[in-house]
Amino acid sequence: IRHGGLPYLLLLPAVLLELLVHIVPMVIGIVMSFRELTQFYINNWDQAPWRAFDNYKIVVDFDAPLGEALLHSFYVTCLFTVITVGLSWLFGMAAAIMLQENFRGRGLLRAVFLTPYALPVYAAVITWAFMFQRDNGIINHVLNDQLGLTDEPSFWLIGDNSFIALVVVAVWKSWPFAFLMLMAGLQNIPRELYEAASIDGAGIWQQIRKITLPSLRPVNQVLVLVLFLWTFNDFNTPYVLFGDSAPEAANLISIHIYQSSFVTWNFGTGSAMSVLLLLFLLLVTAVYLVATSRGRKGSGAV
Repeated sequence: IRHGGLPYLLLLPAVLLELLVHIVPMVIGIVMSFRELTQFYINNWDQAPWRAFDNYKIVVDFDAPLGEALLHSFYVTCLFTVITVGLSWLFGMAAAIMLQENFRGRGLLRAVFLTPYALPVYAAVITWAFMFQRDNGIINHVLNDQLGLTDEPSFWLIGDNSFIALVVVAVWKSWPFAFLMLMAGLQNIPRELYEAASIDGAGIWQQIRKITLPSLRPVNQVLVLVLFLWTFNDFNTPYVLFGDSAPEAANLISIHIYQSSFVTWNFGTGSAMSVLLLLFLLLVTAVYLVATSRGRKGSGAV
């Protein structure tokens, strides 16, 4: 109040940037979802015929090819998200706990662990694509020639194995963020708690279950939500790894929406799927925030 309108003036550039980058494109996408927008109306999309909810009816008709493909990509995306978020959290937690101890080279190891998070996505995923090549890739060389785990080189970028390749790259790319968040959270846990637990005879697993995990609950609540949103919306990883025609086993909903919009040139149905995806993510986020807030109140009451 004392500064008058100065705080609002300082916030104005950020608000305008948010409107320009996110709000305006989102509103345009919602309007496009109600129109018959094909390649003939790219330059004048506002003149495309109005279709009301016809695009949404086509998209949610799961007996039709487009709806069936959307349902399949939704299932693949859910499975991909659960596995990727779970493994990213697990590896991040293990690394954060391990680097809590003082030992020579700890700082260097932290930097090495954070390297995947700092690398450009395109360059990193392209490197993985070369590593997954059937004939000249290092993955098949190690599994087949060095370890003898397979009889012949595997196809990693096509068929069912493509899902495994996608998960490996996504986890490699996202677990350092989980490690960074959890490591910061562990720094705030008083060491006296672990010392007292050790005196009482608590082992490492009991300390993790009784001290570490409860103390990290606020960090984990934010971390899981961020990882979920990033992973469910991931477009760069599958697109760079497979191109615009991802295998059916790794056809995430982001790639399916891209194909519907820029391969078949049906921007109306593509926009409708994008709006449905937005509503789904908003619903999941709202339910998650309500559930976690109730959990905090319940733990506080105890």
